[in-house]
Amino acid sequence: MDDRDLDSAALWAAVDSAAAAQASRRDHDRTHLRNLEDDEHRDRGGEVVQPARPFKVPRLLTTPPPPSPRPLQLQMAPRPHSSPNITLTPDATRLVVVDTPPPTPTACFAAHDLFPAISVANFRKYQEAALSILDKSDYTSISGNPYIKKSGWRKISCFFNISFEIKDRSIEFDENRNVNRAEFLVRASMQGGRFSDGWGSCDRREKKFNKPNHDVPSTAETRAKNKACQGGSRSRSRSMAWLRAASGLARHALRRRVPAASRFFHSARPAWRSSAPVPRAVPLSRLTDSFLDGTSSVYLEELQRAWEADPSSVDESWDNFFRNFLGQAAPSSAGLSGQTIQESMQLLLLVRAYQVNGHMKAKLDPLRLDDRAVPDDLDLSLYGFTEADLDREFFLGVWRMAGFLSDNRPVLTLREILSKLEQAYCGPIGYEYMHIPDRDKCNWLRDKIETAKLKEYNKDRRLVMLDRLIWSTQFENFLATKWATAKRFGLEGGETLIPGMKEMFDRAADLGVENIVIGMPHRGRLNVLGNVVRKPLSQIFSEFTGGTRPVEGEDGLYTGTGDVKYHLGTSYDRPTRGGKRIHLSLVANPSHLEAVDPVVIGKTRAKQFYSNDLDRTKNMGILIHGDGSFAGQGVVYETLHLSALPNYTTGGTIHIVVNNQVAFTTDPRAGRSSQYCTDVAKALNAPIFHVNGDDLEAVVRVCELAAEWRQTFHSDVVVDLICYRRFGHNEIDEPSFTQPKMYQVIKNHPSSLKLYEQKLLGTGEVSKEDVQKIHEKVNRILNEEFAKSKDYVPNKRDWLSAYWTGFKSPEQISRVRNTGVNPGVLKRVGQAITTLPEDFKPHRAVKKIFEQRAAMIESGEGIDWAVAEALAFATLIVEGNHVRLSGQDVERGTFSHRHAVLHDQENGRKHCPLDHVVMNQNEELFTVSNSSLSEFAVLGFEMGYSMENPNSLVLWEAQFGDFSNGAQVMFDQFLSSGEAKWLRQTGLVVLLPHGYDGQGPEHSSARLERFLQMSDDNPFVIPEMEPTLRKQIQECNWQVVNVTTPANYFHVLRRQIHREFRKPLIVMAPKNLLRHKDCKSNLSEFDDVEGHPGFDKQGTRFKRLIKDRNDHKQVEEGIKRLVLCSGKVYYELDEERKKTERSDVAICRVEQLCPFPYDLIQRELKRYPNAEIVWCQEEPMNMGAYSYISPRLYASMKTLGRGSFDDIKYVGRAPSAATATGFLSVHAQEQTELVKKALQAEPIKFP
Repeated sequence: MDDRDLDSAALWAAVDSAAAAQASRRDHDRTHLRNLEDDEHRDRGGEVVQPARPFKVPRLLTTPPPPSPRPLQLQMAPRPHSSPNITLTPDATRLVVVDTPPPTPTACFAAHDLFPAISVANFRKYQEAALSILDKSDYTSISGNPYIKKSGWRKISCFFNISFEIKDRSIEFDENRNVNRAEFLVRASMQGGRFSDGWGSCDRREKKFNKPNHDVPSTAETRAKNKACQGGSRSRSRSMAWLRAASGLARHALRRRVPAASRFFHSARPAWRSSAPVPRAVPLSRLTDSFLDGTSSVYLEELQRAWEADPSSVDESWDNFFRNFLGQAAPSSAGLSGQTIQESMQLLLLVRAYQVNGHMKAKLDPLRLDDRAVPDDLDLSLYGFTEADLDREFFLGVWRMAGFLSDNRPVLTLREILSKLEQAYCGPIGYEYMHIPDRDKCNWLRDKIETAKLKEYNKDRRLVMLDRLIWSTQFENFLATKWATAKRFGLEGGETLIPGMKEMFDRAADLGVENIVIGMPHRGRLNVLGNVVRKPLSQIFSEFTGGTRPVEGEDGLYTGTGDVKYHLGTSYDRPTRGGKRIHLSLVANPSHLEAVDPVVIGKTRAKQFYSNDLDRTKNMGILIHGDGSFAGQGVVYETLHLSALPNYTTGGTIHIVVNNQVAFTTDPRAGRSSQYCTDVAKALNAPIFHVNGDDLEAVVRVCELAAEWRQTFHSDVVVDLICYRRFGHNEIDEPSFTQPKMYQVIKNHPSSLKLYEQKLLGTGEVSKEDVQKIHEKVNRILNEEFAKSKDYVPNKRDWLSAYWTGFKSPEQISRVRNTGVNPGVLKRVGQAITTLPEDFKPHRAVKKIFEQRAAMIESGEGIDWAVAEALAFATLIVEGNHVRLSGQDVERGTFSHRHAVLHDQENGRKHCPLDHVVMNQNEELFTVSNSSLSEFAVLGFEMGYSMENPNSLVLWEAQFGDFSNGAQVMFDQFLSSGEAKWLRQTGLVVLLPHGYDGQGPEHSSARLERFLQMSDDNPFVIPEMEPTLRKQIQECNWQVVNVTTPANYFHVLRRQIHREFRKPLIVMAPKNLLRHKDCKSNLSEFDDVEGHPGFDKQGTRFKRLIKDRNDHKQVEEGIKRLVLCSGKVYYELDEERKKTERSDVAICRVEQLCPFPYDLIQRELKRYPNAEIVWCQEEPMNMGAYSYISPRLYASMKTLGRGSFDDIKYVGRAPSAATATGFLSVHAQEQTELVKKALQAEPIKFP
């Protein structure tokens, strides 16, 4: 039965539930079970036949109607006083409930009851059994009844008043006279009772077994017999083997051998007519035990024998069962009436309605302003029940279901059923889980929700919860008293969040969680910081009074710009109620709602990698959301979408929505289109628990359930804490301007603490004195911490975690390290990354690429961009560093250049050469992964990942640099300013393909100007540039480079790891340089050998500026023009210089744009004292690097006395709104003109 809707199969399952009277066996009945191998089956003639193997009783379902082009519809008439009946219309497209007289308690069955079908779960077993029959060579016997070797109808068995006959219709044999395929008619009848027909088939070649179909029109012979049926006498049978009839018909009726000359035999199939016998309802007495759970028919036969000897020797339910089927049922006693098929179906529909829509009736709104209409399908009368039925008893069991529908639950009255449904689904918790298409998950939740008794907490637990709620409430009251006009975004109205989170953490720790990473908005953040993560209260209070900045210049006390108190984060090792310790990290975040979500997930994934948490049970992420932002911010869905991706999953995140029922001033009806703000989570099949925020114990219950779900199923779960906001968006805001009705109710509404205190006082579990003592203790501690805050002095800054020990802050000097690699190591890793397994069959073009790469390594010449990148990754891996590269299409590369993951062209097997650099390499030590089509969430994920451990090179690559602005919030709020605001370093590398190739305005520019504009270096102050004293990069917020050689790219990547601090690196990655004939490097430029081309005074390292390719002297007075440029335009300028033979022009490449290389620029200005100074770029004037370069170039010139600002000449495209033209011809013309202008003979006129 599908858990998402109640389809026709579910309806017929309900019919089966009543017809078969499902209920569990009692323990004492199991004593009747005997070993099948010792049991003998006797036929009518007394012949003993030993079964070939034990045979398990199938689970029986009434066969559903045949497929129809029209959907199955259910039509119900009002419930009559007598039991109605359910039947198929003649075209078999609808179920119709009709009025019939009350049936007598006899064993007369409707046609559908005579032919139970095989269940889906057991179908494979019977398929194998039927196919095995095809391999036999002669007739066999069934239950002691041999086949009758004659044409026409042949009796195959007579089971408990029901006779089964079979008639071959079409049997096909192979050359060995084995049956290949058989079609057969089956007919069942009761002694003096009704007849019904069916047919089935079996095919050995296709390994296919078709279940017998019994929803077919009757033959004329059958209709005649049914017409003559007058009931007849019903004798007792010693056999209950009819229960296995569904499989026996196919298993035992298909084997025969015929002479080889007659290989094929065919006979015509009778034409079916459109009419069908009308089924009659089956009354059943109350049953508390089910024959469906028996392991074989032998068990039932033994029960019958015991019952025949002494009816009192079996359970009452079995006594009722045998009496019913033998026509001996006694009239029903008061309060115990027959349960009919349609009543079972209706009850199932009713239970399903509560499971699906019970949350719509739940008491979720603490303000009681919710005017939602209760769905009609929760109305009892819809299902034909009246007040008179409330005290009738019913059985609800359904096969493979849990909770109320479990087949081992006791019989209940309808009143009890309704009470339990209301208690489970319509109380202070509303559950949404029926959208989950996984039966096991739904059953797990049913067992947790549909309990016989509501979970109750003992006195000790309630006192702990009360203490935690008092702390949460008193903290907010204390802040409101001391700083009445300060913005603090308090938690008033949602105070139960704090005890709920604490109970969640305690439960998670009991289930194996050791680290929790938390992300949340500003509402309630101070309360979480103080009461959950345990940030010193004196520090929080000090921040309210303005805080105390550490003494300037003192080592290790860099504070940056700081941030408001409700944006800051912290970490703490928290003891739990169970005696364990759990590490909590609250990630700092901006006011940009939900932007922190992917950062938390990435940080959690990194923790799992570094702690070798392969099962993802020790490290968990928790995200707290607002109702408006959870529904409105797209990054929420982008983050949810990462939850099950192999290289992004964290084994599930717990989402807690603090639902204020208003977003700033916007009502929900204007803020979302869905019923709930959490509906977006249904796309991920996450369960959603809505809970009334005023009910503390309900909040605790769902928080614990969320922790258990996450640890059990390793997937996301949502807790929707429906509360309110007592003081508006912030404490100085007036909410009555826009929500007057709501705030009139809030004004008179008691707090959740007041409500819980009244509850405990009412039960007598606590006294007023006990409550008062807790209040006094909390107030005393708060006042003590407030007194300490006046003299609070910040301690030395703690840089993240133990992984960051020894790393330098911006005011500390860090020496520059060489990044060259030993030539032997380069050779070995080069061979490793260019060698493919012998049995691997790559695409022929890829195979050729790797052959060329191997030749590059062997010769040491012509190293291209992709090989340089792979060498950088491989050498870092050899040194023990973790390398992770992700983004859209990064495995192959947008421009088909990387080929980090290869695919076998024959079997699809994947191979990553960089996974085999060292022996026994951890499979995640190098990770390259195509991401979902998201910039915001994926960049945020990698940002969080990079913050956990500095000994990792984490890279994100945009498909095109133009698309990176989809993640602009991450660049603005985290990457460029995170260290200054929150003292958190990251070495994340961002690769942005950039370059003007005529591909139009959306595939040309990575918006270099934006990254340079966000750089925080002063353009008019040249910093200390002496190598031993230089802190320029440390003091800058990030680095921006536009690299032009593979070797320099190799060194800039390695430089990220080989330094004592971390800074983000923005790389304007090339496009056409990936295969440019001149964009090559020699392997000697990668090594650390003195005298090789890459080795300079300090060694082999990244070159911030590459001087002119001609070997100019220290002073060249004959050079008339110095062209400074960056990126691929250099190669076009150099080509044009060769054509025009302009030996009086020098071209220098500024590889590192930010921070600006003042010392190297001044070196080149001194080298060419008479040169005209030109800045050349491809981008329009209002874009690119010109606006950033010009004031810094002027500062360098001014120091040397080289002229004014006007002496800097600009060559490039004119200002433009769009980044580039969409016309290829115009692009080519613009590119040619700017290159020619930069090298023209006459002086350049600008401005």
